[in-house]
Amino acid sequence: QEDTKLLMSPMATTGQEAVGSMGTDTPISAMSDRSKLLYTYFKQNFAQVTNPPIDPIREELVMSLVSFIGPRPNIFDLVGNSRRKRLEVRQPILTNGDLEKIRSIGHTEDRFDTKTIDITYASNEGAAGMQGAIDRLCERAEAAVAGGYNIIILSDRQLGPDRIAIPALLATAAVHHHLIRKGLRTSVGLVVESGEPREVHHFCCLAGYGAEAINPYLAFDTLLDMHKRGELPAEVDAYEVVSRYIKSIGKGILKVMSKMGISTYQSYCGAQIFDAIGLKADFVQKYFTGTATLIEGVGLEEIA
Repeated sequence: QEDTKLLMSPMATTGQEAVGSMGTDTPISAMSDRSKLLYTYFKQNFAQVTNPPIDPIREELVMSLVSFIGPRPNIFDLVGNSRRKRLEVRQPILTNGDLEKIRSIGHTEDRFDTKTIDITYASNEGAAGMQGAIDRLCERAEAAVAGGYNIIILSDRQLGPDRIAIPALLATAAVHHHLIRKGLRTSVGLVVESGEPREVHHFCCLAGYGAEAINPYLAFDTLLDMHKRGELPAEVDAYEVVSRYIKSIGKGILKVMSKMGISTYQSYCGAQIFDAIGLKADFVQKYFTGTATLIEGVGLEEIA
C-alpha cells in the first residue's frame, strides 16, 4: 500500500518522482525482519562533488533516454555489409503494446528474431531449486543466441501458485554475465518483462545490469486498477496515467545518471555503478561480477 499510495500514485498523477523526507531510519535489507526485494541490497554510486556533474533539469538537452535493442554492429565493418540491425526506442520503459510489437517483430525482413524465455520454475522445487533454475535459464539464453535470436525477453508472466519467479534483477544479471563470459553478449539485446519493478531505483538496477528495455506490466495494471476504482484524479484518463508514470520514471533515471556525469542511457546500460550491501561476496562475484561488496550478508538460499 505504501508503494501504491506514496510512490506510484503521485508519479501517475503529476508525472514527477514522488518527494518525501530526507531521513530514513530503516535498517539495511540484510538486517531487516521483513523480506526485501533484491534491488534494496544495491546502493547507487555518485560523484562526490559539490555540484552534480550534469543538471538533469537545466541540461536535459544534452541527455538522452534513447535505447538500442539488439546486437551491436561490428565496428570493423567499414563498408557496412553487416545485416545486424538495432531497434531504437525513445525511452527504455515499454508499455504492454510496445512489448508485443517487439515480441512479434520477427515478421520484418528477418532482421529481428525475438525469443521469450520464462524466468519462473516449478514451486515444488522449493528454494533449493533456484540455483538449478538460474543455470537452466542461462543455458536457454545461450542456446537462443546460438540459434540466431537477436532479442531475448526475460519474462515472469507465468508466475502463479505453482510457479516461482527468479528475481528479475538476478535473472537479468545472471544472463548478462553468462553471455559476456561466452562472448555472446554483443549478439543479442535483453528486454525484461516483470511485475517486480515499480520505482526508479528498480529500473536503474535493471539497466545497470544489462536491461536495454523494461516492461513493468504489474505497475501498469495496478495504476489502471486504481484509476478504475477512482483512487486517482478523474481528470486524468487511463492513457495519461500510464504516460505520466513512464515520464516520471524517465526523469528519475536521468537524475540518477546525472549524479555520475552520464548523459545517455546507452552509456548507463550495463555500467554496474552500484555497491552491494548485505550480500555474500561469492554470490555477488558469480551473478553480479565486478560489483563491490561492502558488507557481506545473505546469499542465494536466503533470497530464494
